[in-house]
Amino acid sequence: MPPIVAFVGRPDHGKTTLLEKLIPELNQRGYRVGTIKHHVHEFEMDKPGKDTWRHKEAGAAIVALASPTGLGIIRDLDEDPDVRELAAFYFNDVDLVIAEGYKRTDLPKIEIFRQETGDLPLEKRDSSWIAMVTDSGQGGDLPCFAPDDIGAVADFLIENIL
Repeated sequence: MPPIVAFVGRPDHGKTTLLEKLIPELNQRGYRVGTIKHHVHEFEMDKPGKDTWRHKEAGAAIVALASPTGLGIIRDLDEDPDVRELAAFYFNDVDLVIAEGYKRTDLPKIEIFRQETGDLPLEKRDSSWIAMVTDSGQGGDLPCFAPDDIGAVADFLIENIL
């Protein structure tokens, strides 16, 4: 199973934006990256009226859309799947899994925090927090990176996770 690191933070603090820059940086360095986005609300991916949506509406428990360029699966679940089980089952051909979310797990975490939002950094930190990406320059006793210093974040992941 590949190593997993979780990027966490409050909504609208720049997690996805950071990952949009970090993933290509890691790819350029020769690493194959997979991502898992955790969503705490009801899941919806399919478009109403499309064939796969119609299959799901008809009662299919699992619907797959397969093509020469990709695979998408929609599956009913009774509980939130464990991120490590997902990584072990679906991500065995990547070097690193980046999870967006999963702040309540024991995964190593990098928090993204933008001071301009007026929020505070996440509470209830534990030893799983390994770094901060922030515009405030304040990471406490954690290594701290500026949001635009993607190279340094990639270096940190390579040295500490990979």
